[in-house]
Amino acid sequence: MASLVNKAHWQFLGLVMAVLALILTAATSGMNDWRVWYMEDMSVFSDSMVWVGVWRACFYSHVHDTFEVCQSISITDSFVPPEIAAAQVLCMIAIPMGIAANLLAGYAVRHVYFNVNPNRITWVFSLAGALYLITATCSLVPVIWNTHSVLENRTIDFPPEFSLPAAPHRQVVGLGVVMGFASSLMLISNLSICSFTIIVALCIC
Repeated sequence: MASLVNKAHWQFLGLVMAVLALILTAATSGMNDWRVWYMEDMSVFSDSMVWVGVWRACFYSHVHDTFEVCQSISITDSFVPPEIAAAQVLCMIAIPMGIAANLLAGYAVRHVYFNVNPNRITWVFSLAGALYLITATCSLVPVIWNTHSVLENRTIDFPPEFSLPAAPHRQVVGLGVVMGFASSLMLISNLSICSFTIIVALCIC
């Protein structure tokens, strides 16, 4: 067990990384700029950019009552493409899964420091690792799917009240997608730390 305790700083580092990854995952879900549309027709827009997120689309306007105009996007809306509908569902799954994984990992790290039975640590880290994998998958799938849609220049058939054209002049991936990739990679890295801990614990048993 001493060997596992000597390496406890790696498990603690992994826990810190996982907490940061979960914060990024939650922030990614709320970002408005998963997709950035560039417009040619400036009759409505003060800026050529429109930000399309998982939950709403926003732009700056000089003809509306407010400078920043945002319209909510719901999974029940008929115009919502499958990649955004999937992102709404998977992001809502990822957050509680990540919280549960962090709680289990914190419990396991605490027991490493207090020299508790490595058998218990093994199954707790195994469960935490499985939840990290689910969280990373739930975060990564919608990010990749939306990135593919942007690269294919797929549009969204917004209703007239959104004041958005049928298609942008061009579109690029936004900061939300970048943050989604970053959080997923951090969770996958933490999964490798969990695996390392399990191997060490099994060798001790």
